[in-house]
Formats: sequence, structure tokens, C-alpha cells
Amino acid sequence: MTDKNNANATYNVLFLCTGNSARSILAEAIMNRVGAPKFKAYSAGSIPKGEVNPHALNLLQKLNHDVSKFRSKPWDEFAAPGAPAMDFIFTVCDNAAGEVCPVWPGQPINAHWSQEDPAAVDGSPAEIAAAFAEAYRMLNNRITAFVNLPMEGLDRLKLKERLDRIGLSKGDTH
Repeated sequence: MTDKNNANATYNVLFLCTGNSARSILAEAIMNRVGAPKFKAYSAGSIPKGEVNPHALNLLQKLNHDVSKFRSKPWDEFAAPGAPAMDFIFTVCDNAAGEVCPVWPGQPINAHWSQEDPAAVDGSPAEIAAAFAEAYRMLNNRITAFVNLPMEGLDRLKLKERLDRIGLSKGDTH
């Protein structure tokens, strides 16, 4: 994690998923809303689908997120020279957690927050919408718990323990 002694510092957060079309996009949107201005979120995938899932975009639009800048992109963009240095990297799908990630500049704290893939739901439009809403709810609760951690009062090890604990939660904030 980069040195953030300045109380007004911004922490960069990268959410990873294999396709970067649903879960990581939802997490990026949520973090940029609930974490601003202390946190700036990005998302990427190991094998990006090339487009954002239309159900994810629809949900985000309904929740008044600006969806104009979302795109499915490779994680290599964030390991390249000139990329923003990440303070935190979260994998939100089990496949991405098991993959060999690029070497990230700096020393980001990594955690895995397993989230079922709403894009894998095969059902009625209502069932698909419900799966996306549930993924959003769980990610929103985890991210809200994360942004409310006392960053300045936790050393790296304690912070990593707290992030892992949040990832094990079922999306509640207790």
C-alpha cells in the first residue's frame, strides 16, 4: 500500500474478475459512489469479454449510476507503466482468484471477495434481474464495510485480516 499519511489522500482500488463485464463493474460503480472522495475504483479482467453485461448496465442506470465510462478491459492496463498505483486489489470471482495475476506496481493489499456470477443465471428476466440486484446488494454491503474501516488506525496485517473477514461475509455488515 502506498504511503497515505495525508488525511486527504485517495486510495486506488482495483476489482478483478475474469470477464470484467458484471461483478467487477458493479463493484467499481459502488466504490466510486460510496467511497468517494477517499477511494477511486477501477475494474479489469484476465480475459475481458469486450463489453459490459447489459443487465449490469441496466441495473446501474436504474440506481442512478453514470454508466457512460464503463468498459470491459484487460488487467494488464493496470500493470503497465503510467497506470495508477493500486492500494487495494479485490478479486470478486473465484476464477480470477486462482489465476496468475500481473505484478502490480507498489505493494497493494489483496483480498478475495467471492461473489456468485449473476451473468451465469439462466432464467426469466425477473430471475436475472434478481441475481444482479443480489450481487449489487452483497458488493454494496462489503464495500460499505470496507470504506468505513479506520485505515489510519490499522497496520497492514490487521487491515488484510479485516478485508479477508469482509470477503467471507455473506454481504451483511455485521
